[in-house]
Amino acid sequence: MILSCQNISYSYIVENTLNGVSFHINKGEQTAIVGINGAGKTTLFKILTSELTSDSGKIYINNDTSLGYLAQHADYSSKHTVYEELYTANQTIIILKSKIEEYEEKLLKIPDPSEEFLNEYHQIMETYDSLGGYGYNSLIKGVLKGLGFTDDSFSQNINSLSGGQKTRLALGKLLVKQPDLLLLDEPTNHLDLEAIRWLEGFLSSYKGTLVIISHDRYFLDKIVSKVIDIENGKAVVYKGNYSSFIQKKELYQNIARKHFEQQQAELKRQKEIIRRLRSYNDEKFIKRAVSREKAIDKMDMLDKPIHLRTNMNLTLNPKRESGMDVLRINELTMAFDDKKLFSDMNLDIYKGDKIALIGNNGTGKTTLFKILMSQLNATSGIFRLGTSVELAYYDQEHNTLNENLTLIEEISELLPNMETSKIRNLLASFLFTGDDVFKVVKTLSGGEKGRLSLAKLMLSGGNFLLLDEPTNHLDMVSKEVLENALSHYSGTLFFISHDRYFINRVATKVFELSESGTSLYHGNYDYYIEKKSNEKESNSIPTLQVETQSKKDWKSQKEDDKKKRQLKKQLEKAEKSIEIIENRIIDIDNLLTKEDVFMDYTKSNELILEKTAITDELEALFDSWEVLSHESE
Repeated sequence: MILSCQNISYSYIVENTLNGVSFHINKGEQTAIVGINGAGKTTLFKILTSELTSDSGKIYINNDTSLGYLAQHADYSSKHTVYEELYTANQTIIILKSKIEEYEEKLLKIPDPSEEFLNEYHQIMETYDSLGGYGYNSLIKGVLKGLGFTDDSFSQNINSLSGGQKTRLALGKLLVKQPDLLLLDEPTNHLDLEAIRWLEGFLSSYKGTLVIISHDRYFLDKIVSKVIDIENGKAVVYKGNYSSFIQKKELYQNIARKHFEQQQAELKRQKEIIRRLRSYNDEKFIKRAVSREKAIDKMDMLDKPIHLRTNMNLTLNPKRESGMDVLRINELTMAFDDKKLFSDMNLDIYKGDKIALIGNNGTGKTTLFKILMSQLNATSGIFRLGTSVELAYYDQEHNTLNENLTLIEEISELLPNMETSKIRNLLASFLFTGDDVFKVVKTLSGGEKGRLSLAKLMLSGGNFLLLDEPTNHLDMVSKEVLENALSHYSGTLFFISHDRYFINRVATKVFELSESGTSLYHGNYDYYIEKKSNEKESNSIPTLQVETQSKKDWKSQKEDDKKKRQLKKQLEKAEKSIEIIENRIIDIDNLLTKEDVFMDYTKSNELILEKTAITDELEALFDSWEVLSHESE
């Protein structure tokens, strides 16, 4: 165990944020902290890092544990360049390198060094090597490029970076430092899809312990094996990734609700019996009534399951249908000064399409939307909207909102004839209740502005929706509500998103913008990844020159390459099966040492028979693995 929290409580003024949070995390585990906005996730991180002090409870972290923390917004100033800042991350490596240089200087001056001196020198070099010192510069460059920094930006001064770039740099510094316990608060913010995929790969092989706060459900599915759900100030721990957590939580809530209802029904029945017993006005019956009352007093009363109202009431319906041809883009090119974002773009969008627009930062996704909204003029090319197409736009910066209006005024401006009572009901369905409706827009959080923008989108009745990062700042429950609404939307969608889980749920096509051009994929995000992987694999096969090899040789080479890939997959499958069986044998051996198991003849005999069977299976797998290894070599 590397971290333990026992009954952690914290209140802001009079409102309890955390109320008796308890959990523990074992060394090497990769854990997610989830919950709706305002549940106290970031507050918990600040308590773990001593930025805040809890009102009560205890935290245990091993004394020799190095801790790293990525806040949502890392804003710092430094005279360092980007590369220099990352280089300072691991002071142990820097100090050891300096010592090695000192010893090497002395070796040049000492003709006959002592054995003790040489032993010390070799010991320092071994430690330096074990910490990755010889690959330190390569690690720094790999992390920077993985997080989207170009070679040109390595020498850029930190003070000239944007807020998002500084947050990425702070993340990179932690990844280079590689602390024992790494706390990451929304690490995928400010990362494009390519950088997120790189980060997934890096964290999947991270040797330390990870605790992650994230609204990126696809990312959590790839990384974590434990989920801690913060709800109503309490923590509930679930084993498995995010998708597993969702299933288990629903089951858990249903069971808890059923148990509560059963207990309430039993209490009602007992109270009715007690009432009847007392109504007889007989000492014998009264004693029986008192006995039942005492039994009720001793019952362990279940709390009523509390579920915060977090579901928006979002339904999206076009006021009228469009024609079949919704949008046609022909040879569209956009450039700013000497920088060309995209060129010769062609795309046809038809009624009912739900198309995700993806690409790295800076490829022109938002710019394309602004062109379609006539907010910018393209450098060349044309686009044409179809018959009866009515555009509605969701802006990730929420520039369509008037910062100086109240929420009621914002809706009233859109629908001046709507009564105030109806506006309040509408806003309540987007979780704005009571005096919330009188808040000024500029005082709202990012998530609140997102919900207000969605309310306006619903009222627009558009039949062609352009959505720019609609899930930004939304909590997971609100994302699911939006996904359901868009999945059932009968109009046409064209949306920008880095949320791969969201793309998977909503998109029927993926349109990729890249430096090399555009590509359209007829499927969701997983389909896109599969096709990209096939393209990459295909491109990795060397092109054979006609002059140097005959057609027959070329076919033979293709068949050999195919066989190698098949053998590799078979080997990986065999190794995975071997690992699963070996782990099961260890589990069985551990179970057989437990008294309640080995004292139970039936249970222990079943386990012994299972072990015998899978041991035979394991031997057969090893035989198969040896054959495959030989063929592969």
